[in-house]
This record gives sequence, C-alpha cells and structure tokens, in this order.
Amino acid sequence: MPGVKDASHLYEVERRAYHAERPGFRITELQISPAQTVPWHCHSNIQDTFYIIEGQLRLFLREPKEEVLLGPGDTYSVAPKRPHLVTNACNRSTTFLVLQGIGEYDYVPLVPEAH
Repeated sequence: MPGVKDASHLYEVERRAYHAERPGFRITELQISPAQTVPWHCHSNIQDTFYIIEGQLRLFLREPKEEVLLGPGDTYSVAPKRPHLVTNACNRSTTFLVLQGIGEYDYVPLVPEAH
C-alpha cells in the first residue's frame, strides 16, 4: 500500500497538536487513551523519535521483532522502513511527542502481524 501524507484520518487520538513543521521535519504531540493505538505502519524516509511526557507507551516493532516500554522522559527512535505499532501501556491517557525527520513524511499502513 502506498504511503499517505496525512494519516490523521486513519486512527483516532484524544488530542493531536502540531508544534513545529518545516520541510523535512515536524514535531507532533499526541495524547491517546488506554484503548487507542497507532496501527501498524512504517515510514519510507523518516525516523520517528518518541519522547514521553506523561503516562506509558508500548512500542511493538518488527524487523527485528522487539517490544519497548517507555515512561516519562524516555525517548526511543524507530528507523525508516521499520514497522511499528504504538499503544498506551497504562490505565490513563498517555501524552508524547513524535519528532519526524529528516526527509519527506509519509505514513505507510501495514497489515497486523499474524500470531
């Protein structure tokens, strides 16, 4: 499936705020409820760097398979082309920043991994 330039319609979040956006780089703040996820996807050219403000975030990654738990102040970077799923890992809202760059943004939806 080809990538899209704006993925905001593909999944629901409690809150989305854009703090910086310029050619090749952007910072987005997301707040997700315990039931919300950012579905399996990857990016063709950019790296995602997650910075946790409040709550806990669990990242599921493929190629290679990995699971990462992040709390306030933690950061984690996902390389371009690496499939990942973002979930809330606690029983309250989680707020985090996603720094995306350097390069042209796209969101490539992926099918869930078979268990």
